Amino acid sequence: MDKLVVNHSMNLKGDIRVSGAKNAALPIVCASLLTAEQLTLTNVPQLKDIYTLEKLLSGMGVKVNFSNSTMVFDASNVTSQVAPYELVKTMRASILVLCPLVARFGYAEVSLPGGCAIGARPVDQHIKGLEAMGAEITIEHGYIKAKASRLKGARIVMDMVTVTGTENLMMAAVLAEGTTILENAAREPEVTDLAHCLIKMGAKIEGVGSDKLVIHGVEKLHGAEHAIIADRIEAGTFAVAAALTQGDITLTHARPDTMGAIIEKLIKAGADIDEGNDFIHIKMNKRPQAVDIITLPYPAFPTDMQAQLMTLNCVAEGTGRLTETIFENRYMHVPELCRMGANIDIDGNVAIVHGVERLYGAQVMATDLRASASLVLAGMFAEGETVVDRIYHLDRGYEHIEEKLNNVGANIVRIKG
Repeated sequence: MDKLVVNHSMNLKGDIRVSGAKNAALPIVCASLLTAEQLTLTNVPQLKDIYTLEKLLSGMGVKVNFSNSTMVFDASNVTSQVAPYELVKTMRASILVLCPLVARFGYAEVSLPGGCAIGARPVDQHIKGLEAMGAEITIEHGYIKAKASRLKGARIVMDMVTVTGTENLMMAAVLAEGTTILENAAREPEVTDLAHCLIKMGAKIEGVGSDKLVIHGVEKLHGAEHAIIADRIEAGTFAVAAALTQGDITLTHARPDTMGAIIEKLIKAGADIDEGNDFIHIKMNKRPQAVDIITLPYPAFPTDMQAQLMTLNCVAEGTGRLTETIFENRYMHVPELCRMGANIDIDGNVAIVHGVERLYGAQVMATDLRASASLVLAGMFAEGETVVDRIYHLDRGYEHIEEKLNNVGANIVRIKG
């Protein structure tokens, strides 16, 4: 099992290219099932989750060509509508094949999903929406089985804001008969990116970027080309790295217009930030100030940046209060940060972080994707050597993270396990 050895690395300086967004690429890859024509995606990140999904689709008969950051799909000869447990258990996003399969083929059999252990992420909203559109659904032996001769348009009010639920039901609705209205829909940039790709494929979607989507079903979709949006979480992670190490970093191929809440917190922490259409320049020459954070659905502060901002607060001047409202089990990185000298109190879903002047290198264990990133960040600030174990989580969501950081002055070595 691979490990990262992270050495004290301050004053990072240089340019980092932001990759395509994992959380946008995954649903858009699944959208290839909606058409018999060729779908070409560019700016696709080379990540473990993408390769897992490629394997899943290939097992269904989809022809996939993945070269550099371009993926080409041909789903004209799908031979299976089954997503097996062996693949789905490793990645929760596999549930996103459910609705495209039912919408185009009238049947799907998908294992209940797995992924990071950061709390309950139920699929009840996906099932509720499909049933409202006329699908018959049973859950047997750990599999969701759904069938419908053709889905029908419906008005669906989400009980909670769910990104994957919105994405899945949007893909169901584009081929349904009639009009579907999704209310209390997720507004995340990754949801919007999927909508833009579907529109290029011939879908009729109104209200893109809002919490009410009106989707007029069409008989079929056609092929298209689409570039995946920049990863705002990867960009945010590297921005924190700049602030944490009192560095001077320019993020290229970024989308600052999707990162307002993140940028606002970094400015409050004391960072000097300049942004353009496709770049963010972050400079920090002092100890950060503690900031308070409440995680909420977009456009508020994202849960996927909570762990990274916690690391910044660990070494900040003052005390920061973090409130996690999205997932109930997303503080598993706290004991690991405390092993490095952090001073953090947990009270339910609130973490009170008392800033310290120093962290110390230690052997720590990654518990989920974003926790992994927070420990790498802490290791760069810490005195001595930090060994981050179980980094397979990290490889699910960050493309060549140690290479990108080393290119701007970090000292991180991957040990093959």
